[in-house]
Amino acid sequence: MSLNHNDTSIAIVAVGPGDPSLMTLQGREILENADVVAGFKTVLDVVQPWLTNAEACPMTYRDQEEVLEYVESQALLGKKCVVCCWGDLNVSARELLARVRRRAGKVELTPGISSIQMACARAGISMEDAVFITLHQRRGASDDFASDVEEVVHFLKDGRRHVILLPRPYDLMPPGIAKELVSAGIAGDRPVTVFQRLTLEGEKRWDGNLDECGEITEEFSDLSIMVIFTGTGEGPDSHE
Repeated sequence: MSLNHNDTSIAIVAVGPGDPSLMTLQGREILENADVVAGFKTVLDVVQPWLTNAEACPMTYRDQEEVLEYVESQALLGKKCVVCCWGDLNVSARELLARVRRRAGKVELTPGISSIQMACARAGISMEDAVFITLHQRRGASDDFASDVEEVVHFLKDGRRHVILLPRPYDLMPPGIAKELVSAGIAGDRPVTVFQRLTLEGEKRWDGNLDECGEITEEFSDLSIMVIFTGTGEGPDSHE
């Protein structure tokens, strides 16, 4: 069977933060019935137990266009095709979603659990009391770090919500961000927690304040999340 582009369908399944037990039942069912499943190798490693009947197509940033073209060709043949992404597809998979949408008439989205949700659970805060900001834009390194944290400074000065922040690997990580925030006028004693590799082997948690964070010299994982508290009596010690 061969289809027209407008009639083809590709599913995008978000696999969660990395612990296979946090994969949704709907996502598992889609993978178990798939003919072709594409994704970055680390993502496919998570879903491997459910790829019982599917051809696995690992991809990298360099060859993702070629791999997705192959997925499109298989969808045109009427095969059930799936592209997997980390976490929840509504958090940081915008570029991948755009690439898939160019290749199918219909894109079916299956959300997953995000590391942002896990950070809230670990920190004991509600998402309605927080604002999420990502510095994950893929671009060249810049020395103008102040402009990158401008939005963070705005919400911290506003003081009504905690800030959940995804640092920019690898040139704007938690210590550098902490220093920029203090330089911008945020109090150095503002409580902050940094989570690394949430739900994965080697998960770590660091609690302290911005001044202390800025002095850290050890290397952080690129899978890091900062939670910067409002400074109104909230902080890591409040949620133990």
